[in-house]
Amino acid sequence: MKQLYILFVILIANSFVGQAQQKDRTRLSDTLKNYSAYKRKLTFAGVLQTRYVLSLDKDVDINGKNFDPATSKAISNTFLIKRARVMVKGDINDHFSANILANLAEFNTDPTNKVLENAYIKYSLSEYFHIQAGQFRPFFGIEDAMAVDIIRTLDFSNQYYAFGKNGWQSFQTGISVLGNVVSGGKIRYFAGAYNGNNKNQSSDDNNTKNLYGRLEADFLKDFTIGINAGSGSMASSSIGQAYGADATAKIPLARKFDLLLMAEFKTGANFLSYNADKQLLRPDISEYQMHGFYFFPTLRYNHESRRLRAVEFSCRYEYFDENYKLASNPRQTLIPNVSLIFADDFYAAVQVGVAIDQFKNQLPLTTTYNHSLGYVQLQIRF
Repeated sequence: MKQLYILFVILIANSFVGQAQQKDRTRLSDTLKNYSAYKRKLTFAGVLQTRYVLSLDKDVDINGKNFDPATSKAISNTFLIKRARVMVKGDINDHFSANILANLAEFNTDPTNKVLENAYIKYSLSEYFHIQAGQFRPFFGIEDAMAVDIIRTLDFSNQYYAFGKNGWQSFQTGISVLGNVVSGGKIRYFAGAYNGNNKNQSSDDNNTKNLYGRLEADFLKDFTIGINAGSGSMASSSIGQAYGADATAKIPLARKFDLLLMAEFKTGANFLSYNADKQLLRPDISEYQMHGFYFFPTLRYNHESRRLRAVEFSCRYEYFDENYKLASNPRQTLIPNVSLIFADDFYAAVQVGVAIDQFKNQLPLTTTYNHSLGYVQLQIRF
């Protein structure tokens, strides 16, 4: 009797095992019929960037503004929080995702139209076609294509901020398509339409939408060239255009040394200057033009110890003129910088450097004045 009981138990167990195995084989071979939660996940990331800055010139404050010490008092050094960004990405399934990026450091000043940066929904069909709608950075140059939380020196270029204020780049609200032109990503395209009146606005400020396009190509290993073109307006301005070209390269020099090169040129309409001109007969928008270029070489030593991963020595040179046809006053900027990187991909870095600005024509008691700013910066990604 005992033997029959044991045999019965074994048969029952084998039956359950067989059913489980059959179920597993069926699950693996069947086609997935509901993609609602396929690859669903929620991820958090961010960057915290703190600084100590010191004006190195007499009678110039930390913002580069010249002041009269007899009549005013200015701040020549301070600790500050530049960025405290928090990013949330929700993958609904393998095609749909939502992205939100907020910079909490903007609450240190007037946060109106500042705090929310990215807020868009993205649909990914294949490597050849992605579409996103909401608030994002149009891909109009190297600095838009790079991760928003990786700052290799003191800050982005002067032309990036000027073109951003004029609605050509930085955070804008609209729709964009992007993807690979050929399999493998050797050639990539970006195109879109957006309001062009900058971030966190309730609606557009006119009925004209800004249009842009970008094409990138990898001609050699670690060598990329990009070209940009755009058309748009801001508020009551006429329609203007913008163009640009850029290149990046990575050149191995020795076993632990790499040379990183970045260069970019852009020219475009300055809508802010056009709208600010109150002449009854003002020139055409084509006369209100800004242009500039920068060259950004970085020598990287890959130390690769357990704590210190790399050291970067860089010196960005930039030439920028905000209104070169009607009121030319070129600004030249030189930023020598040393970065100590304690975690791969800039997850922990300390940077030390000097930002030197020189104008062709100085204007006393304004920020259009020669100045130098020393800084020590700590940035952490998470």
